[in-house]
Amino acid sequence: MKKPTKHISYSGKDIFVGIDVHKKTYSVVARADSEVVKKWTTAASPQGLAEQLLKYFEGARIHTVYEAGFSAFVLHRELVKYGIDSIVVHVPSIEVAVNDRVKTDKRDAHKLASLLEAGRLKGVRILTEEEELHRMLSRTRQQLVEDRTAVENKIRMKFHQLGLINHDDNRRMSHKLVRELLKQNLSEELTIAVEAYWDIWKSLDQQIAKLDKVLKHQAESDPNESTYQSAPGIGKISARVLSNELGDMSQFKNERQLFSFTGLTPSEYSTGENIRRGHITKQGNSRVRGILIEIAWRAIGKDKALVEFFERLHPHTGKKRAIVAVARKLIGRIRAAFQHGEAYRMGY
Repeated sequence: MKKPTKHISYSGKDIFVGIDVHKKTYSVVARADSEVVKKWTTAASPQGLAEQLLKYFEGARIHTVYEAGFSAFVLHRELVKYGIDSIVVHVPSIEVAVNDRVKTDKRDAHKLASLLEAGRLKGVRILTEEEELHRMLSRTRQQLVEDRTAVENKIRMKFHQLGLINHDDNRRMSHKLVRELLKQNLSEELTIAVEAYWDIWKSLDQQIAKLDKVLKHQAESDPNESTYQSAPGIGKISARVLSNELGDMSQFKNERQLFSFTGLTPSEYSTGENIRRGHITKQGNSRVRGILIEIAWRAIGKDKALVEFFERLHPHTGKKRAIVAVARKLIGRIRAAFQHGEAYRMGY
């Protein structure tokens, strides 16, 4: 005769749950009192998971964590709706043990649960649905621009392949250049291949132009717009990206948190009393980091204080490290402008 399953009460206990999120399934590991108490795989239904957690751990204080990704904040919002504590973390912030090369869904979920129980995870700022939709527009534009660049490069390589563009020809691939090259006595095959990609390029131009109009309208009602555009090197599009990704930066308690989020924190190596700082960690938001470095190159041509800072650094650090330091200083000063409720101060 089969023995009845012993019921374990979790009432009043803290349960720490790591969730490895996939498109069709969630891998879940729950810990309590420093040990695994349950692990399972379930369909990727936010409501279904919330109901399971409340059923399995009735009366407990449930704390959950998952990595930010394609699922964004839908799961988080559903868990919170059911009274379950939830944080979302950036993938680069997850600690990786030395020589830990094995990666499985349950191992990932277990790692998240363990770090959550140890208090070694910090959640990202949870966007409202409106903020998330605004950010979707600027991110989509950025993705389309990347797609367009890839198409331009493919057209260039087709001309280069047949010797129609020399290896040292640095002319930017443009619609005008494509027209000039197509006027030559080209083979039918090459013409068809180039025009196929050229049509895609033109279509991408149209879609990017549509998004630019929508983003312009979005900027008109954004209270952060004027502060971002007051800073050197920031134009309409870069202001949209920064505002949609960072908001007014009030979520960052200090500059260290801001630099960590943007991935502009230099790596650090300590041996005894010596501390050596190296390249940036490249953790955090890669979109923001990339655009800040682009802005920094433009800013040093407009802000006397920043160019003097750059000129002082680059003979010793090299130009790449120096411009990262400029980007760090620039975004820190923009944060200060928000804190003081004023425009960016040139030459400060």
